Amino acid sequence: MKTLRRTRLTIRLSALAAATGATLLTACATRPPVRNEQLAQARDAVHGLEQDPDAQRVAADQLRDARHDLQRANAASAQHRTPAEVTYLAYLADREAEAGKAYTDAFRTRQALAKGNEERRRILLDARNREIQQARIATQTARVAARTAHKRMLTTQNQLQQERRQLSALKARETARGLQLTLASNLLFNNASATLQPGATLQLGQLVDFMRRNPKARIIVEGYTDSVGPAAYNQQLSQARAQAVAGAIEAGGISAGRIQAIGRGESFPVASNATAAGRQQNRRVDIILSDMAGRFAQAATERRPMP
Repeated sequence: MKTLRRTRLTIRLSALAAATGATLLTACATRPPVRNEQLAQARDAVHGLEQDPDAQRVAADQLRDARHDLQRANAASAQHRTPAEVTYLAYLADREAEAGKAYTDAFRTRQALAKGNEERRRILLDARNREIQQARIATQTARVAARTAHKRMLTTQNQLQQERRQLSALKARETARGLQLTLASNLLFNNASATLQPGATLQLGQLVDFMRRNPKARIIVEGYTDSVGPAAYNQQLSQARAQAVAGAIEAGGISAGRIQAIGRGESFPVASNATAAGRQQNRRVDIILSDMAGRFAQAATERRPMP
């Protein structure tokens, strides 16, 4: 009987021990792993690398190794291995993730540099193209200017040639006072008269035509006499004749503002009054022409008696 009681007690104690052990094992199996800071850092690093689209292309090997080491670290932590083992495996995963991030950053840096170089080349090319375009425009402008200048030169030459022909037809001569045309009074007036003869209009027609073709040109009409008769009379006669010539030119359509009539009397003879031939030369009408811009030479209005 005592033996049976001891056997039952032993069984009960063994069952209790077994139950206690099973309870302890169950508690160990369900206990959450202890937080490991290195493991948490590795998880963040690997997760961040996974979210980077560039890492999938340029750091695929590093990402793969980082994931593998992180899986090992997570398994070691779940199996409650030593903190040192978990930390070591997490450290490997963290290093691989950092290496992948470095590869990815270097890739982006190279891309930015290449983009910058491409932009620089584009800017330089654009600037070069602008310079070429500006040079073309400048060349075209210069060509147009040269053609315009050439046409202007030809026009000027034609005008000069035309002016020479006109002046040659007028029989004008170059003097210190400018271009000068001398008309004999006996072809314009009767003796001692200031009334123009009928043929005078034809003689002055070429001068009127010249002034029409050169609208800025001006003239000074000067009347002269010989020394026969009183000086006062000669002065009045020369003035009247100068005004008669000016009036005839105005009648041809030339503005009075372009004509100045001056009587010089018996002053400024061009020949001796002692002979009939000389007196004939002194009885004259001189016409001083301006340039085509209407400017007179300084000597045109500065007359001094001949010595």
